[in-house]
Amino acid sequence: RKDLNMINAAMIGLGWWGKHSIDSIKMSEKIKITGACSRNTENHKDFLSENGLHLYKTYQEVLNDKSIDAVILTTPHSMHAEQIIAAAEHDKHVFAEKPLTLTKADAVRCLDALKKKNLKLGIGFSRRFQPAYLDLMNMVKDGEIGQVLHIEGEQSGPSAYKLKDGMWRAKKEESPGGAMAARGTHVMDAMISIAGEVDRISCISERRVLDFDLDDTTSMMMKFKSGISGYLGTIYVTADIWRLHVYGSKGYLLMDAETRLIKKTLDNKESVKDYPPTNIVGLALEAFADDVEGKKAFPVTSEEAIYGVAAFEAMVKSAQNEYEWVKLD
Repeated sequence: RKDLNMINAAMIGLGWWGKHSIDSIKMSEKIKITGACSRNTENHKDFLSENGLHLYKTYQEVLNDKSIDAVILTTPHSMHAEQIIAAAEHDKHVFAEKPLTLTKADAVRCLDALKKKNLKLGIGFSRRFQPAYLDLMNMVKDGEIGQVLHIEGEQSGPSAYKLKDGMWRAKKEESPGGAMAARGTHVMDAMISIAGEVDRISCISERRVLDFDLDDTTSMMMKFKSGISGYLGTIYVTADIWRLHVYGSKGYLLMDAETRLIKKTLDNKESVKDYPPTNIVGLALEAFADDVEGKKAFPVTSEEAIYGVAAFEAMVKSAQNEYEWVKLD
């Protein structure tokens, strides 16, 4: 490629999120999307033309293009595993939207395929780049709230009201656990980044409102191998909310929105900090580019990627079995 400091990528999937991701890095000096394809690429010809993007007719055509360094997958979750393995076979780095895969076995296969070729993986856990989250993590690591005892989190919103029967996101096999794939998995990742690997999980997931076969109300309890306990809720049919609440032996930290952090100590002193809106989607893609260039590792490790998918799979299994406790392998 002409500029050795610029990663050339192709977008695979041109739904609203694929287009939003393209917009997020238009001004980037680290990664450039040069082309795209989807299952119905012809329907997006105007968008591709307006954005100066090459139209690829098939994914295989992308993989055969030696000018492409990486693929960005905003495709149905069930397609990720085979697409990632195919990318690895063609020496392409991969940035995949979450969830990475729907089973731990597939996640391991993907990571093994990339590792064999010394290729990098980025995952769309954009909340890792929120300044409030970064400050929270630094405070936890510095012991400002003492020993972490328990974590609660929620990401909910009304997204399911925009879905229609027949859309891939509205299919239970693509979105088990209702809003977990679209929303709750961000919180699970944040919890894993603090507490580590999940040991066991119990989940209730039900359809309470929607008129098609998709859960809309999901909640779970979990115990981490570190001894920390946790609760996670994700509702697909309510007002938008992000909450990450970390309880420690000397106080707590609370993100009660993506751009606000509250700290409260045992003496009831409370501090509140608000943060400006941040292009976290663009930052995630640029962090992936930095990893590809060998500048800095992507913040979600391979182990954390597997932990997240394993917890997702166990959550689904628990919900299918009357919310029994499921112990992870």
